[in-house]
Amino acid sequence: MELIFDEEIVLKIDEIKKLLKIESESDFPKYAMPLINLANRFSQATRPKIVGKMSELIKECPYRDFEGWKKWYLSRYPTAIEEATDKIMNMLENFKSVIEGLDRDKVRKWVEDLVLVKTYIGLRVQEPILSFFARRLNMKYRLAEPEEESRGIDGFIDEYAISIKPKTYEEKEKIAREIPSGDVVIYYDKDKENNIVILKIESLSRKGNVLIKKIKESFKASAKDNSI
Repeated sequence: MELIFDEEIVLKIDEIKKLLKIESESDFPKYAMPLINLANRFSQATRPKIVGKMSELIKECPYRDFEGWKKWYLSRYPTAIEEATDKIMNMLENFKSVIEGLDRDKVRKWVEDLVLVKTYIGLRVQEPILSFFARRLNMKYRLAEPEEESRGIDGFIDEYAISIKPKTYEEKEKIAREIPSGDVVIYYDKDKENNIVILKIESLSRKGNVLIKKIKESFKASAKDNSI
């Protein structure tokens, strides 16, 4: 026998506190909690080195009620709450000084960067990758023409045909047995800041082998220059 609910049953934090008979401050002004959370993230105030490794401490605690846990924890880390609070307060002061320096022009520039620049960069992945390797190799690059794109080629570095794919394509390729076109395929990913992370380059032809050798040599040469 099983019981399936038509709608999700959600126990919110305030209700959980009531069910566990925990009294704590919950009447924060609007936007206060997201701001404090952000300050905590930037200041790393509640990292294990300050407050301890909570997942382990809660298991170690011999008490099962909240008051017992509270007393036990504070006896082990008597200054942790104050240290974390100091770090968050310092970060909030930093936020305050930054906010005071913001004006409409700066906010408009931020919006423009998000809506126009980052959108364009996010969708135009191929060109910066082609440009990066062409510059390293002292070669010219161009984006593929529509007919070339239809064959799975994203661009050229001199006479070398390049396919540029996200890392997720590799798994799809294995499932669908698709083979990318060109002389090499460059796999990339994006990090949290939308930066392009080039993961690897695979050869698809003899010309591709030559290109990869040239790329390896360019990195070796720059490593030598840096060591001098």
